[in-house]
Amino acid sequence: MLIKKTRSLCPTCRTVVEAEIVEEDGKVWLMRTCPAHGSSRHLYWSDAQMYHRFQEYDAVGNGISNPQSATPDNSCPTACGLCNNHHSQTLLANVDLTNRCNLDCDFCFANARACGFVYEPGFDDIVKMLQVLRDEKPVPAPAVQFSGGEPTMRDDLIEIIKKAKSLGFPQVQIATNGVKLAKDPALAQQLKDAGLNTVYLHFDGVSKETNPFLAIHEKALANLKKVGLGTVLVPTVIRGRNDKEVGDIIRFAIDNIAVVRGVNFQPVAFTGAASDEDLQKSRITIPDLLQEIEHQMGGVLKKDDFYPVPCVLPFSDLVEAYTGRPQVRFTAHQHCGAATYVFVRPEGIIPVNRMVDVDSFFESVQHMAETLKKGGAINKYKALLEGVKNMHSSVKKSEHANTTEFWKLISKSLIGQNFDALREFHWNALFIGTMHFMDNYNYDIERVQRCCIHYATPDGKLIPFCTYNSGPVYREQVWKKYAKQPEK
Repeated sequence: MLIKKTRSLCPTCRTVVEAEIVEEDGKVWLMRTCPAHGSSRHLYWSDAQMYHRFQEYDAVGNGISNPQSATPDNSCPTACGLCNNHHSQTLLANVDLTNRCNLDCDFCFANARACGFVYEPGFDDIVKMLQVLRDEKPVPAPAVQFSGGEPTMRDDLIEIIKKAKSLGFPQVQIATNGVKLAKDPALAQQLKDAGLNTVYLHFDGVSKETNPFLAIHEKALANLKKVGLGTVLVPTVIRGRNDKEVGDIIRFAIDNIAVVRGVNFQPVAFTGAASDEDLQKSRITIPDLLQEIEHQMGGVLKKDDFYPVPCVLPFSDLVEAYTGRPQVRFTAHQHCGAATYVFVRPEGIIPVNRMVDVDSFFESVQHMAETLKKGGAINKYKALLEGVKNMHSSVKKSEHANTTEFWKLISKSLIGQNFDALREFHWNALFIGTMHFMDNYNYDIERVQRCCIHYATPDGKLIPFCTYNSGPVYREQVWKKYAKQPEK
């Protein structure tokens, strides 16, 4: 059954071709035909029912009002940086500080030894990239992640973080392997003092077989815990390698809730050449991952507890209506990722949707936003009263009786305007999410145009994640253009 038509790439030559998303045997497939290399059919989503549930949250944004380039509407993905055809704002920006690394992982594509040269933009170049992000309209990019390579290889990392905070980024984080954080206990404090908000720690498993750097990660986490610097574990999930440890990874996060703020699973993307055998052996989709989580967590956390990113759009509408200021809009493609929150209690974990009827809650938030948009002090007061009443009802309808803490959180945030309560919520809950970045075999240009994770480059462009690392692979073009000396 045909679900939709889109455009994709030939997985062999990367030529843009017409494509179809079809449902067959309870799964969703991407089908296309290249004039030179014939037809191909690859798995898009492994659960058609879940695909359609997430489809209900489809929300196309307006992009940014000051794009870096103007291009014809059929030029994607060969004219990136951000163009007028891109539909989403930057929610998270990546800035590659270097491609040098102090490890040599077998599936990493961001490595100077593999490239044969060093990519490492200067401090002033980095500041220019950060300024491009903060100059986005109508809303400056709210979050930046310094990545690589290994960003802690930079001697000026602390100064870079300080500069990002001085430019107004509310959220600054680094993606790291944790080696230097483990070896140097003082580094964690230095990073926190500079203004770093979060550490994204590469973490592939809880055994030596899946994670040979486990002892390093545990030491890094101990040092981060001492200074109170929140950490997100980031496992790359590969079928047959570590997919049977996703439940244990979540349990590890629960056991370390004092420092671990979340787990962000990333199903492997095949950024190089891969055979059909490789894909069948190692491919894992978002529904596969969530099914494994449900099974390995004994049903305490279920596949249906997860929601796509655009589900939180009503909150953007509410804050925008209340403050009168444009807000970042979470218009990522509904099939790019999934997430939930769980509360960690001595007796176990409680998914947030056991405490609140999520759909009813979002409807209440949306209704509040619409009432506020009508304007006037009376309407604002009425909207708050009605909205809080409706939200309370949505909480009471939940299947879990212990909702007092959740209701106190909402009351303090909305009625008392105590937004520190949201920070309190984050430190008493565990984020569990997944983002499946595309490769040449499941490439959907509609998803590219909705991407909300962008790379900033030294030439002043902002490039969507899935064209930077797959498809046209702008990473190679950028790194080679601004390469320094060969890596020794």
